Amino acid sequence: MSMQLAPDFVFDPRIQEPESTVRTISAALETAPSNLGPLADLPGTWVGPGFNTIWRPLFDPLHPDQHHFLELNVTQETLQIEEVQGKIPNRGLLQQDIDMFGVHYLQQVKDQNTGEALHFEPGIWLNIPPTDAPAQPPTIARLGSIPHGTSILAQGISSSEARAPNIAVADITPFVVDNPAVARPFPESNLSVTTDFRSQNLTGITQAMVDDPNSVLRTVLAGQTVTETINLIITSAQQPVAGGGTANTAFLQGVPGGAANADAPQVTAIFWIETVKGENGNPDFLQLQYTQTVLLNFNGLTWPHVSVATLRKVATTP
Repeated sequence: MSMQLAPDFVFDPRIQEPESTVRTISAALETAPSNLGPLADLPGTWVGPGFNTIWRPLFDPLHPDQHHFLELNVTQETLQIEEVQGKIPNRGLLQQDIDMFGVHYLQQVKDQNTGEALHFEPGIWLNIPPTDAPAQPPTIARLGSIPHGTSILAQGISSSEARAPNIAVADITPFVVDNPAVARPFPESNLSVTTDFRSQNLTGITQAMVDDPNSVLRTVLAGQTVTETINLIITSAQQPVAGGGTANTAFLQGVPGGAANADAPQVTAIFWIETVKGENGNPDFLQLQYTQTVLLNFNGLTWPHVSVATLRKVATTP
């Protein structure tokens, strides 16, 4: 599936030139140094395995007291990323205009065991310069559209280090809305418990993965030597960077004062772009790992939806 933008698709309203001039501009852009900053290694095609966990709301008249279902999937992902040519201008009122640079992407995720399509997401990553009004450091942002009915804008900061990332534990245990300290565990997350309210095909899934989905990422790193990591840390919350948020359809969010089918109020994610040392004479390679947690609110609880993956770049953008 191709997703390339036309070579003369350039964000610059000042360009009103003949076709020959546009071709010259496009050629110059192809040879210009990247302004993507920490996003510079993203363009290309990435593929690899992952793990998905999601507590789904359940409407089942035969089991009126059961309101949730735990879906677990080992996944296979393809992530296509392409640079947006030229600068993306943003008009200022309180300060001068800024120029952003970015990439657009298409994410496709399937269940490894069944081949079922689980998720696709078109979106954009932005490299944003520091600003005076509001006073913010250089930031990155991801804008994504999810076909179930949620759009996200998650913003944050980047950093780099000359080693493998330190990946924390991820916990999928539900908790009382707005009170993470009050956990509400359910038997479906215990794989030794037989239940109709959890995925039945658990091939490739262990209890350790359910207890901590991020353990899947650390297992990969245990056999590798990572010489450099670029950290892309983003959230839809208003801290540490002002801005961001989520938007949900009426079906998901419900109406003011009413209950929700599955409102998604917040998303947090960390993407690690890793340079991995090649073994046995093989060249070094780029690896993209991520962990993402989407909070889903329904039935009086917040249910963490955690997805992780380890992808390798198999092709660069032509």
